[in-house]
Amino acid sequence: MHVSFLLRPAIAVLLVAALAACAPGGDQKHAAGTLALNAPLPTTVPEGTKLIVGDPTTKVALELSGEIDDFSFDIEWANISGGPQTTEAFRADALDVGAVAEIPPIHATWTGLPVKIVASKFRKDPIEHPTYELGIAPGVTVKTLADLRGKKIAYSPGQAQGALVLKVLRKAGLTKDDVTLVELPSTGDVYPNALASGQVDVAPIGGVNIKRYTTKFGGDGATTIHHGLRDDPAHLYVRTATLQDPAKAAAIREYVAAWARAARWIYEHPQEWIEGYYVKDQGLTAADGRYLVDLAGEPDIPADWSEAIARHQETIDILAEETGNEPLKAEDLYDLRYERVGADAFEDGAR
Repeated sequence: MHVSFLLRPAIAVLLVAALAACAPGGDQKHAAGTLALNAPLPTTVPEGTKLIVGDPTTKVALELSGEIDDFSFDIEWANISGGPQTTEAFRADALDVGAVAEIPPIHATWTGLPVKIVASKFRKDPIEHPTYELGIAPGVTVKTLADLRGKKIAYSPGQAQGALVLKVLRKAGLTKDDVTLVELPSTGDVYPNALASGQVDVAPIGGVNIKRYTTKFGGDGATTIHHGLRDDPAHLYVRTATLQDPAKAAAIREYVAAWARAARWIYEHPQEWIEGYYVKDQGLTAADGRYLVDLAGEPDIPADWSEAIARHQETIDILAEETGNEPLKAEDLYDLRYERVGADAFEDGAR
C-alpha cells in the first residue's frame, strides 16, 4: 500500500510511538529524553530499566559475594568477552556494557563505533604481576627482547596481545620489518598450540596458559620471558549512545560501583574465589587457581584517570603509526563523570 510522504500528524505520532516500543530500550530512551554527555549523571534508576552486560567474571564474583540480586534494575548477563565479540554485540544493539582491555575501545572508534570507558582497573605491581609473558617455542632461543629479530611472532590486531607485540618490538628497537608477524586469534589455546607446533616462534600468552605451556612443553625446550612492560588495563566500556539514555546512564553508574566492590571482594576472599570461580566455574584445578590469584596480585582502581589516559595515549600513538589510522585523543575515550564511581566503591568495600 502506498503511503504519502506527508503523513497526517496523528498518524506520525502513532508511528513514532510504535517504533519506540519496538526498539530495544526504546520506551526508556523516548520517555526520559536524551541525556547530554556533559550533563551530571542521574543517580536514580527508573523502574523497568534493564542492562545487558557482558562481564562473566564479575557475574560470578557477585554471585559468590551475595550481591547478584541487589541491583535496582534488571540485568541480562551475556556470555561475551573480548573486543571482537563485544564490538559485534554493540553493533547488533545486543549489549550495553562490555569488559575488555585497552585496545577494543580504540579499535571500535576507528571502525566508526563511538564508545566511552566508564571504569578502569589496573594492578598494584604491574611489572611484577604481568598479564602476559612471551612464550618461546621449543628449539627457539630468545633470552632477551633483542633476540626477537628474525622471529615469527603471533599477532592479533585489534586485541591487547597485538598491541603488546608492537610495544615489545618498539622497546627492543625493532620494527615489524625485523620480524614476521603471523596473524592468529588469541583465544583459548591457539597461541600455546601454535608455539608447540612451530607455527610461530614467539607469542604473548597469559593466565593459566603460562603455567600450562611450560609444564607441558618445558621438557622439549619451551620457555617464557618477561617483557617488562605494563599490560594490566581492564576497562568497562559502553556505546556513547547508551550514555545518552538517562535511565541506562544511572544503571551503569550503579553497575560500575558493584564491579569495583566485586574486584575488592575477589582480592579479599582468594580461597572462595579459587573454589567458586577457577575450580567450579572454569574447571581448573585448585593449584591453577592459586597460581592465577598470585599472578594477578592486588587490584588498583584509581580515582584519577590522568595517568591511565596518558598511557592509553601512548598506545594509541603506537597503533596509529603502525596501522595508518588517524591518532585519537585518549581523553575522548573516557567518560570522566564516572571517574570516581569505581574508586569510591572500591574504597568503601561494603555496599
